[in-house]
Amino acid sequence: MNNVFKNERLQMIAIALATAIGAEFKVNPFSDNLFRIGLGVSIFLFFLLFMRHLPYITMGIMAGMFSVVFQAGEWMIETNTFSILESLQNNLAAGLYYVVFAFGMSRFKKRINEFHPLLLGAVVAVIDFSSNVTELLMRGVLLDTETFYLKEWFQLIAISVVRSYFVIGLYSSISISQMRFLHAEQQKRMEQMINIGAGLYGETFYLKKSMDTIESITVNSFNLSRKLKEEKLNSYSGQALGVAQQIHEVKKDSQRILAGLLKLYDSEIVVDMSLSEILDFVVKGNQKYSEMLKKKIRIDKEVEANFFTPHYIPLMTVLNNLVSNAVEAIEKNGTIQVQAVEKEKEIIFVVSDSGGGISEQDKSLIFEPGYTTKFNVEGIAATGIGLSHVRDIVHSFGGEITVEKLEEANATCFVVHLPKTALQKGGEADVAIFRYRG
Repeated sequence: MNNVFKNERLQMIAIALATAIGAEFKVNPFSDNLFRIGLGVSIFLFFLLFMRHLPYITMGIMAGMFSVVFQAGEWMIETNTFSILESLQNNLAAGLYYVVFAFGMSRFKKRINEFHPLLLGAVVAVIDFSSNVTELLMRGVLLDTETFYLKEWFQLIAISVVRSYFVIGLYSSISISQMRFLHAEQQKRMEQMINIGAGLYGETFYLKKSMDTIESITVNSFNLSRKLKEEKLNSYSGQALGVAQQIHEVKKDSQRILAGLLKLYDSEIVVDMSLSEILDFVVKGNQKYSEMLKKKIRIDKEVEANFFTPHYIPLMTVLNNLVSNAVEAIEKNGTIQVQAVEKEKEIIFVVSDSGGGISEQDKSLIFEPGYTTKFNVEGIAATGIGLSHVRDIVHSFGGEITVEKLEEANATCFVVHLPKTALQKGGEADVAIFRYRG
C-alpha cells in the first residue's frame, strides 16, 4: 500500500483528477458564459506548492487533459451535442490554462521558499493572469469570440489576485503549523539530549575521579609490596603486589568505559547557550520530576545575567542536582527559586527551597564523599553523583559552593560562585573532562 502512495505517476493522476473535479465548482464572471473560473485552479496551485518533487509541466499537461475531458463531457450533456470535435473546440482552451500555469510555476519552483508570502502571492497572481489571458486568446482563435472590455480585464486581474493570495495564505498557514510542530519536536529532542549529556557528564566526572583514586591505591599497594619485601615478608609482599595488579586491571577497564562515554561527546563542536536557556531546561526538567513524584511544587527562575557560555553541560549537571535535591526535600507542596546573577567578575547561582532545611550537623557533612540521606526501601543508598562531586565540578571552574539556612523561611539555600572568565569560551577552568584520554 505504501508503494502505491509513493508512486509519482499515481500521485499526478490523483492531482489531475482532483483538479478536474474541482473545476466543476465554478462561476461565470462574463456574460457570454464561455469563460468560467472554477475551484480546480486553487486545488492545482495547492498541490504544486506542497508536492514540488513532482514534474510541474507533466502535472500541468495531465491536469489539462483531465479538465478537457470532464468539461467536454459536460458540454455534450448540456448541449445534447455528441460531436467530439466540436466539444474539444469549445473546451480545449481550458486545458491550455493548466499547461501555461504549470510552465510559469516551474520557472520559480526551486525558489518558492525564498519568496516572502506577499511577493509569492504577487508572482502567482501574474502567472494566473497570464494563463487566463492565454486561455482567452485561444478561445478567440478557436471560437472567434470578441475581446473583453476594460472592465472585464480588471475583473480578471482581481480574480487572479484574490485566488492567488487565498491559496498562498492557506499554504503559509499550513507551513507555519508544520514548522511549529517540527520545532516542538526538535526542542523536545534537544531537551532529552541535553539532559542525557548532563547526566553523562556527572557520571564521567565521577568515573575520572574514581580512576585517580584507583591510580593512587595502585601506587600505594606497589609501595607496600616493596616495603614488605624489604622486611623479608615475601608472602605478604606478593599479596600486596597481586592487589596492585588487580587494581591496575580495574583501572584499565574503567579507562575503556570512560573512552566509550567520551565518544558520545564532540569536544570540537562548541555551542553557546544563554543562562536563561540553561535555567529553562533545569526548571522544565525538574518540574516534570516533581509531577512524577506527585508533588505540587512551583519552580520559579530569575535571571539577571545576560551571558552565554559553551559550558552548559557542567552547569546543568550542577543545577539539576541542586534543584532535584530541593524537589526531594519538599514533602508535598512548596516552592523552589532558581536565580542567576552577575556581580562584578562572577556569575552567582542561587537555589533555594521551602523544604525542611538542613541541620547544623549535616551542613558540615553534606559535601563529604559518600554522604547521602537518600535510601531506597531496602536501605540501599542512592547512587547519584552527590554534593561532593557537585562541589568538585564547581571547584573545576575555580568557583565555590556554600549552603545557608534561611531562618525566616526555614529553607535551604545553595549559593554557587563561578568566575565569569571560566564560563566564557576559552576560559581557564579545568572542565574539559571530555578531552580526557587516560
